[in-house]
Amino acid sequence: MHVTTPAAPIRFLLSPSLGEVKEHVRAELFSRALTQRLGRPVVVELAPSYEALERELAEGRVDLAWATAEQCTAFEPQARAVLRAVRAGLWYYHAALVCRADAPLTLGTLKGTRAAWVAPRSTGGYLMAVRHLTARGLSVADTFSAQRFHGTYRKALLAVLAGEADVAAIYSSHPEENTVRAYLAEHVGADERKLIPFEFTGPSPADGLIFTHRMPEADVTALVSVLTTLAGSGAGLEPLLGLFDSEGFVLASTPRPPTPRTARRAEYLAVDLDGQERCMRLWTPTGVAFGRDVRQAEGRPLEAVLGPEAAAALVALARAARHSGVGGRVEYRLEVEGETRWYAAEATVRAPATEMASPTTALLVRDVTELRALEAELYRLASFPLLHPEPMLELGPGGELHYANPAAHTAFPDLLVRGVGHPLVEAAQAWAKRGAAVGESPPVVQLGGRHWELSVSPLVDPEGLRVFAKNVTARKQMEAQLFKADRMAALGSLAAAVGHEMNNPLAFMVANLGFAREELARLKAALSEEGHALAGDVDDMLEALSEATDGADRLKGIVQDLRLLSRAPPEHRETVEVVPALEHALGLVRGELRHRARLEKDFRPVPRVEGDEARLVQVFVSLMLNAVQAMNELDATRNVLRVSTYTGPAGEVVVQVQDTGVGMPAEVLARLFEPFFTTRPASTGLGLSVSHAIVTSLGGTLRAESREGVGTTLTVILPAAPPSPSGRSTE
Repeated sequence: MHVTTPAAPIRFLLSPSLGEVKEHVRAELFSRALTQRLGRPVVVELAPSYEALERELAEGRVDLAWATAEQCTAFEPQARAVLRAVRAGLWYYHAALVCRADAPLTLGTLKGTRAAWVAPRSTGGYLMAVRHLTARGLSVADTFSAQRFHGTYRKALLAVLAGEADVAAIYSSHPEENTVRAYLAEHVGADERKLIPFEFTGPSPADGLIFTHRMPEADVTALVSVLTTLAGSGAGLEPLLGLFDSEGFVLASTPRPPTPRTARRAEYLAVDLDGQERCMRLWTPTGVAFGRDVRQAEGRPLEAVLGPEAAAALVALARAARHSGVGGRVEYRLEVEGETRWYAAEATVRAPATEMASPTTALLVRDVTELRALEAELYRLASFPLLHPEPMLELGPGGELHYANPAAHTAFPDLLVRGVGHPLVEAAQAWAKRGAAVGESPPVVQLGGRHWELSVSPLVDPEGLRVFAKNVTARKQMEAQLFKADRMAALGSLAAAVGHEMNNPLAFMVANLGFAREELARLKAALSEEGHALAGDVDDMLEALSEATDGADRLKGIVQDLRLLSRAPPEHRETVEVVPALEHALGLVRGELRHRARLEKDFRPVPRVEGDEARLVQVFVSLMLNAVQAMNELDATRNVLRVSTYTGPAGEVVVQVQDTGVGMPAEVLARLFEPFFTTRPASTGLGLSVSHAIVTSLGGTLRAESREGVGTTLTVILPAAPPSPSGRSTE
């Protein structure tokens, strides 16, 4: 079996002056056109700097490069070929020094002015001007008080217009003012009238394309043929030369004439038809159209000249145009010599020369197969922002919104209303102004409970920012959960250590307090029998010791809670009836409940669970107390505490405690089960965290849902206890 090895791609490197947004699309289309015509993939890359482009050329890592005039001249001796750009019919150009029209300059008045140059390797924007001034005896370093490189012609000219500089340089095909104005208008529009050229340099060969020895000679010959005939190919690809601001290319030197390459056929047909669709005149560059000889077409029906299949669409278009009187256009597909081709035809109705004559129809037919293929690529490129699932924005220098894709409007419906004040826009601008350090994480904006990570990149011309917003809410939540888990693990370890270390001192304290109370009680009895006056003082001491004992008991409970946070297992396990445990818990909070809310119970039958009944009661009491305390005593008649049970779809036990209190904001809800977190001054902040630990240790879950002004629902989900060994249900 024979396997064909794909041809290696041709690496085409562009100079950084083509770093404008529109040029990226033009470069992509140009590479597609070359690939299509050459039959070998062409990959276009943008060099980060002129120096990098020179380095790639010198080290032989590039096949084809769009380079400055200086670079073309320098590399021409060792290149296979160099094509120079043709502008206004010339393959060389001049540079013009320009200034503001309201502040005219001459070579004699340049001293002390400020210069705005394009780049150190820019021929028209720097090098030609410097050489010209040096040849006139002007040292650039001594002449200008300040010099700055702006990167593009547009930016350099805008600096002069804004008064930040006094002089700039721009290329011109002819050393005369009107030609310069045409080039100025390309970069600054109507503001060109505010600028004026005051000095012209001599000519320099134009910038162009360098073909290196890395590319096989046959490919060079083919590409030179393609590029030098592109403008006159008749395929409608002339706009692609806009990538180079050029009308075409010419070989810089011709040591050997390139071998002519047969170009792909491109039909171009012009015909005048009378009222019976007969050819009055017919012209095509080659005398052949749709595979037929059409040189003897006059007086013959169009169908007879082109054949029924090729003529059908044209005859229909001509008739429709003649009947409507307004002309028309149609695109159609046709099989020609075994190949599928696309054609565009336009019809124009011509008024009769005399009253007795009939109107005629002019038809213009072009083969648009190659152009249509490139348009498909253009549509693919253009559809990217529309179909991209994440929000994408383009902002002006001041944050004004130039474009937002549908995903952006969906995610941020207030984008147009808030404009430059939108948090997303403000964050992107702040990030761009501050400048990102190497390795710094991108900015994240929180909006409506969602986290958006911004990817911000500058746009060169026109200036602005392109912003991609990625929804990283799930990632942030996971990070928060991992952080919380790490913190809980650390707290658990600390709680276990603290609980262990406090147990013994607490035992001594409780035992000694008990012993002191017993001894004082015995002493009081003896003093009372004797009627001693100190008996009253003993009462005060006993009361103080009783308070100390209460404090020690509370401290002992906190230590036990801390041990639970360390995931210590419950003291013992047994099968527990949930509803009786809830009734017991309700009895313990009835005193608090009576003055704050009305109780509603909905206890449906549920399976037993496995656990420590005392601990479960502790959980239910904690949940109910939090619910009761969240409701204001002044609204006791409207407040409701609802406690319910039911069996979940998987047989699990579900307990819900719902209140009609003030609810919680999102930031409080997120920290509800954290140890020592509380919104009430008198609370230790351990109740709900301990409850969470108890429920989790039993294999269950505890979650909370809350809405401010509506209330909170706490839900406990516990697995049902396994069947008893006898096989009987434990319900």
